[in-house]
Parts: sequence; C-alpha cells; structure tokens
Amino acid sequence: MPRYCITIEYDGTPFVGWQAQANGLGVQARLGQAIAAFCGAHVLPRGAGRTDAGVHARGQVAHFDLARDWPAETVRDALNHHLRPDPVAVLACARVGDDFDARRSAIRRHYLYRICNRRAPLALERNRAWRLSRPLDADAMHQAAQRLVGRHDFTTFRAAHCQAASPLKTLDRLEVRRIGEAIEIRAAARSFLHNQVRSMVGTLALVGEGKWSADDVAAALAARDRARCGPVAPACGLYLMRVDYPAEMAEEGGEAGRPSEKAAK
Repeated sequence: MPRYCITIEYDGTPFVGWQAQANGLGVQARLGQAIAAFCGAHVLPRGAGRTDAGVHARGQVAHFDLARDWPAETVRDALNHHLRPDPVAVLACARVGDDFDARRSAIRRHYLYRICNRRAPLALERNRAWRLSRPLDADAMHQAAQRLVGRHDFTTFRAAHCQAASPLKTLDRLEVRRIGEAIEIRAAARSFLHNQVRSMVGTLALVGEGKWSADDVAAALAARDRARCGPVAPACGLYLMRVDYPAEMAEEGGEAGRPSEKAAK
C-alpha cells in the first residue's frame, strides 16, 4: 500500500492534543476524519510527536497508508479542503517508502517556546505565548540553560505520568534569546520526556526573574526529584517546529518532513 508523509501546522488551542482521545477532538482524529472524507479510508496518521492540549505545531510530521496510489498533491489539497474550517493545514505531502515511520525514523525534534515579557495583557498573541510581566534577564536564562545541555537523567523535568522507559535523554540544544519584548527558547533533541520542555522553561523563568541561579538549575537537575522542578510553563507558548530524518529519507520524502529553514530558525 502506498505510504504518504505529510507535514502539518496547527493551532493547538481547540484540540485535546495530537492524539485521538475519547474526551475531545485530537489533531490526529481530525486528520483521520479528513482522510475518510477524501477517499473513504479509515486510518489514523502516526505522528512524530504527541503534542499536549494547547501546544501548537509548525512542522509536525505524520504518515499513513492508503489503498489507492493518489498523487501527493491531490492528497495534500483534498485534506486541506476537508480540514476546513479547523486550524489545521497540510503544508506538504510526499510518497515515502514502507520503512518510513514518522515517529521511529526521526533523528531530531526541534521545539520553540515563546514568552511575551510585558506588562500589558495579550491580544493578538493570546493563546500563542506565555505572558510574564516581570522583567526577565534572557542572558542569565541562556547561561543557566547550558547546564541542562548534554546527556542527563531528566527525572526532575519529567511529568509524573510520563510513559518513557528511561529518564535519560541527550539534550542537543537549549538556547534563550530576547527579540524585543519576546523571549524565544529553542530546544532540540532526538526525543523528549513528557512535559520536559515546558518544565525546563518554567525553571529558566525563575532564573530570569532573579529567583534562581544557574547553580540552582544544575542542583535541581542533579537531584533527580520532580519536586525540585520550577513551575511547568503553560502549553500555549510551545511549538513543534521541525522534525529531522536521515538524509536518504528526507530526499525520498521530498518536502514532507523537511519544513523550510525559515520556519526552523
């Protein structure tokens, strides 16, 4: 059966998360509805990451199989037609080999967390960023973030109900920078624990406010104790930006699975 890889963006605000669930509409289930409306196939796309309720995506990747060999452009356009008016869009679609798996084939995932650091409430950025009114020291946050880069036991920054087999993860990148009133925190790793990025962001916010030091962050990491974590940042500021795959799979999949460099930066 032909396998298709799609790159998707979505506003996570109205969804219960990526995964299809009984308590509300997930992005995965909404895509499944669109596929069924398009060609009658009842399949659920397999995603590269299970984003939580309220988390957004600019470069989520998923795959699914269809019985009929449709042109990739037809699949993309048909899904977008049947996804309306919900805030989900298929940016690209490509045929891939049977060995491609959106989750298992991924070699790196890139996330962005956005903080709006201002006194005024959010209007245009509502549900798109975390507003913190106290002035934040982004440089101090960046320096503290480097204490988390590398291979560590991230139990402190792991949700209590996380289903990962091990708390050991290698964090390739964690960078903080200020752009005007916005603070952007970018993280990259092969995989993340449940709530790891939001937990790290909440802890770094304490550093930005001057309540914690970089040594406090290192001590919290070393404690391997969930109770030592700072607050978990809200879901609305988190974006799945890009998913990387081996070069040979990226070439085979075309643009699907390879969002633009502009979106990744």
